[in-house]
Amino acid sequence: METNAAAALEDPAYRAAVVDLLGVLAYGELTACIRMASDADLAPSLRIKAQMAGFAAAEYRQYELLVDRLVSIGAEAEASMQPFVEPFSAFHTRTAPRSWVEGLVKAYVGDGIAKDFYREMASFVDAETRGVMDHALDDAGMGDFIVRVVRDEMRTDPTAKGRLSLWGRRLLGEALSQGQAVAVERDALSGLLVGGGADLAEIGEMFTRLTDRHSERMARLGLTA
Repeated sequence: METNAAAALEDPAYRAAVVDLLGVLAYGELTACIRMASDADLAPSLRIKAQMAGFAAAEYRQYELLVDRLVSIGAEAEASMQPFVEPFSAFHTRTAPRSWVEGLVKAYVGDGIAKDFYREMASFVDAETRGVMDHALDDAGMGDFIVRVVRDEMRTDPTAKGRLSLWGRRLLGEALSQGQAVAVERDALSGLLVGGGADLAEIGEMFTRLTDRHSERMARLGLTA
């Protein structure tokens, strides 16, 4: 969308879509911050605890960026996030990790799929909103950290690769189902895709790209997709 943000946001349907997109992304960042901080408490060394705490802080700063953008367009942040609380809660209940390492894989693989989806959606919004989303979607080096930790875990535990590969494949199915459900249940987000010119074939190609990027992440971790 090439029009400026102020002009674009005068369209009620477009504004509702932007509020939904920022709201779901903000709530995702907030929950990611909380999960990373909680998992840090289970980490086996002070060095790893500190690094994970730093990533939790980065997630919170990204959350703040999104909240600031919501406020700047006249939206109430808590109300914008509220529709996504129950779906996120259900997703995290279904994908509760059994160990801190599984929690890291979930942060890299599961959250990675979600962030890829939001990057795809960012192509349909105005430049100002897209800029905020790009900053919020930066992983701040967390991916490289998780890859090192998971590969170290597999070197010390020969059974870890099979277990974590199965976990990663499960996360793919759950995350794609979650993304599709959110897009379908929120009319504004569906309208953003259609209004942006995406037909069914292009939407299918988008989900294929999400799957391909998942496979790349799994390969980086040394896991089987």
